[in-house]
Amino acid sequence: MNIVIVGAGEVGTHLAKMLSDDNHDIVLLDDNEEKLKHISSHVDVLTQKGGANSINDLKEAGVAKADLVIAVTPFEERNIVTCILSKDIGAKKTIARIDNSEYLQKNNKAKFERLGIDELIYPESLAAKEIFTSLKQVGSRQLLEFSGGKLIMNAVKIRDNAPIVNKTLEEIGNIYSEFRAVAITRKNETIIPHGKDKILPEDIVYFVTDRAGVDKVLDKSGKKKFAVKNVMILGGSRIGQKTALKLQEKDYNIKIVEIDRERSIKVADLLVNSLIINADGRNLAILKEEGIDQMDAFVAVTGNSETNILSCQLAKRLGVRRTVAEVENLDYMNIAHEIGIGTLVNKKLIAASYIYRFTLQAEVSHMKCLSATDAEVLEFIAKPDALITKKAISDVSFPSEANIGGIIRNNRGYIVKGDTQIQEGDKVVVFALPSVVKKLEKYFK
Repeated sequence: MNIVIVGAGEVGTHLAKMLSDDNHDIVLLDDNEEKLKHISSHVDVLTQKGGANSINDLKEAGVAKADLVIAVTPFEERNIVTCILSKDIGAKKTIARIDNSEYLQKNNKAKFERLGIDELIYPESLAAKEIFTSLKQVGSRQLLEFSGGKLIMNAVKIRDNAPIVNKTLEEIGNIYSEFRAVAITRKNETIIPHGKDKILPEDIVYFVTDRAGVDKVLDKSGKKKFAVKNVMILGGSRIGQKTALKLQEKDYNIKIVEIDRERSIKVADLLVNSLIINADGRNLAILKEEGIDQMDAFVAVTGNSETNILSCQLAKRLGVRRTVAEVENLDYMNIAHEIGIGTLVNKKLIAASYIYRFTLQAEVSHMKCLSATDAEVLEFIAKPDALITKKAISDVSFPSEANIGGIIRNNRGYIVKGDTQIQEGDKVVVFALPSVVKKLEKYFK
């Protein structure tokens, strides 16, 4: 594909790195020459200095022949104008990063489509949704819902006393039909397991199940359920605000600690049912004074990854059972997992997951780059006469670096077995290492 990425910030740079591995022709456009020089020395993409809203610069970047234009500058208005101009010049598909959730409403999305913007992405809103989901289901490192919860991916750290510990996947499958292990993170290494592989203590295992099987996954992993009602959020950022709004709807008790006075006032006007505290959340005495030891969950979403990681570690030491941290520095992700932070959120990974699926030839209704592993999870839709529909799963020469977890058929989720026959129109949940994602297209298109 011919792809033009407009904006060499964190999201644009991460996308360029990710997409460059798939042999796309990529041009990265930005008005900061220093950024472009740094990126071109590390990533195999063409770079061009120019303005996001300059018709001449967009033409020079090749948007007239672009299959996809991705506008991810920090400025919403600039991204919208970029996509409108690009579509008018000849781009086939456009995606704009925004920071206004009103635009995502169904009646408003159609207006943007008429303007020439095919997709809108709001990473902060997606991050808040992920945090909210993780607080609903305690005991999980990460939880993803497919087709409104018809199938669920549940990432769980295995305890020493777990009934499934030291058992092979084959043994587990013979005992429990309600879930299927599809990926394992072990000592920072990602494993796509098969029948003879064992689950060991301290593994982070990715299970596919349905809603009824979530409790069994936790129980067999050695986890105990507990209720989350009282939540403290460190940072009144857009992610913090969006998370609090979602929690308020479900009657959680929320405290937000924000160091900036002006932002505290703004957040207090927005969140009338939450307690806003204007204070430095890095101060242990203040956190104790505000009752952090009485909290069921602690969510750190300041603009500083180090602050978020350290404050979550502190919260755990003070007895908070559920912690969530926004970690934008990818180099810190493994460290954060090793010290036991429950859920990690990264806007770059979220945005990349959302956009990457538009570069695949097969139809993909959902994709996620997972935070604790190198694996990716995709929801493919099986096309008529697709290779995957010709034989039972066990008879298809599927790549060993990928696993099928389940299917959604006629609005119902099913855990797959070796003799499962995938049919046209099935939504198929697949876990795979990045190196084989492109190879999977031929099985489903």
